[in-house]
Amino acid sequence: MIKWITALLGYYLFRFPGAILGFLVGSFIDNLNSSGGGAKTIFRDITRQSVSPADFELNLLSLCSIVIKADGTVSQSEMDYVRQYFVGAYGKEKANAIFRTFNEINKKREISAERICAFLNQRTRYEVRLQLLHFLFGIAQADGSVSAPEINKIKEIAGYLRVALRDFESIMAMFIKSADNAYKILEIDKSASNEELKKAYRTMAKKYHPDRVVTENEAIKKGAEEKFKEVQRAYEIIQKERGI
Repeated sequence: MIKWITALLGYYLFRFPGAILGFLVGSFIDNLNSSGGGAKTIFRDITRQSVSPADFELNLLSLCSIVIKADGTVSQSEMDYVRQYFVGAYGKEKANAIFRTFNEINKKREISAERICAFLNQRTRYEVRLQLLHFLFGIAQADGSVSAPEINKIKEIAGYLRVALRDFESIMAMFIKSADNAYKILEIDKSASNEELKKAYRTMAKKYHPDRVVTENEAIKKGAEEKFKEVQRAYEIIQKERGI
């Protein structure tokens, strides 16, 4: 398989112009460094269309808008949360430009979560889509609580993003506390053995490690670090509870 991929890359070297060549080689190196899925995963990510930063920002903002409106009220604290995130990631000037563009697009057409997610599915890694859900839950919680309509809307978006139900529930548990919260985050039952606990932690730590969130969006990267800490915290809570 590796030889076949190398040969294919060699074909691209001589056939395509420099700009496309740079993209292919750059994508190959980036995925080789960040992916643990072997040659098949690397090749899949090379052939995936990339999403430009501008498109990603506008689609992210569109999903934010859908979640903010989910419970029928537009909370100022949720609006401020989104604005602060964008200002922190891009600076005030660029953030304002993104919001202006978004407002212009929003006036011309209805925002479709299904269409946005279909676009992102073709252009982003699964780990990035997990982080998008984490970001959306953060918005929903900005006013102090996550309402049922907001949960339902984010769950709907998760379905469009092809995120597994257990992954969705794991992320939700980071924002909605319950007695078995730590177990939900690690995607295991309370009856799991200590060995199963360790295995689950290793799996989740690998899945949610910030290095796997390959994106230029600083807001998403920051959220990935927060999510990784939640996984570590959940593991420590269960260890302490079990005395191990």
